[in-house]
Amino acid sequence: MSENSAAPFASTSVARHLARGAVGFTLIGAAFALAARGTPLALALLAPGALALRGCPTCWLVGLAQTVSAGRIQRNCRACDGDRFEQRCRPHSSRSPSTTA
Repeated sequence: MSENSAAPFASTSVARHLARGAVGFTLIGAAFALAARGTPLALALLAPGALALRGCPTCWLVGLAQTVSAGRIQRNCRACDGDRFEQRCRPHSSRSPSTTA
């Protein structure tokens, strides 16, 4: 995604985001399982798990929503202008254009 400032938690694709989530949730789950046994390795697994999720699980969910939304915008914002192919985004409104006489 080129505009990271608009969607800081989004990934380049939904598949990549889901893979990051699988890695992150697995590491955090393993950290909780090891913490129940009193293993100090649990703390070492929390940091890479949080890094894979780009923060907390809520941040990961926000990123998933941003990634899906970005994919929809990219599919809906293409227009053909003569011989060249341009990418333009126009806001979709539910109202029809008003005509004045």
